[in-house]
Amino acid sequence: MSLTLLDWRRRIFALYGEVRAADDPARAWQHWVDVRAELYRHHPQSPRAGGEPRYFPYDPAWRFEARIEEATPELIEIDGFPFTRFARARFGAAHALDVYWLETYGGGVFVPFLDGTGGVETYGAGRYVLDTVKGA
Repeated sequence: MSLTLLDWRRRIFALYGEVRAADDPARAWQHWVDVRAELYRHHPQSPRAGGEPRYFPYDPAWRFEARIEEATPELIEIDGFPFTRFARARFGAAHALDVYWLETYGGGVFVPFLDGTGGVETYGAGRYVLDTVKGA
C-alpha cells in the first residue's frame, strides 16, 4: 500500500511540474486532464475508485494575471487547519482574492474563492487553488 501511495504522489507531482513548464496553456490543460483521468481510472490509490472528475472545457478567457499586494495578517481555521492571510491578488481595480499561508505540513499558498457555479455545478462551499510543499 505504501509503495502505491508513493507512486501516486510521485506521478501527481511530476504532472504538475510538466504543466507548469509547458509553453502552450491549452495543451498543458489537456495533458493534465488526460493523465489525471488515467490515474483516476486505473491507479490503485485512486481517490475515486474507477471514476474520474468532470472538468469544464478549457477557455483562455478565464486566464488572469494578478498583482500581489501585502495584506494585514489574519488567522483563520478551515476544518482544523490554520491559515494566515498574508496577501491579496488584485485583478484590475474591482476584483481581488485573499491569499493565505497554510501554517502546517511544511506550508503552502491557499487561495479560496466562490463563483456562480458554487452549489450548482461545483461544491457549494467554494473552490480553491493550493500549492503546498508537495508541489501540487
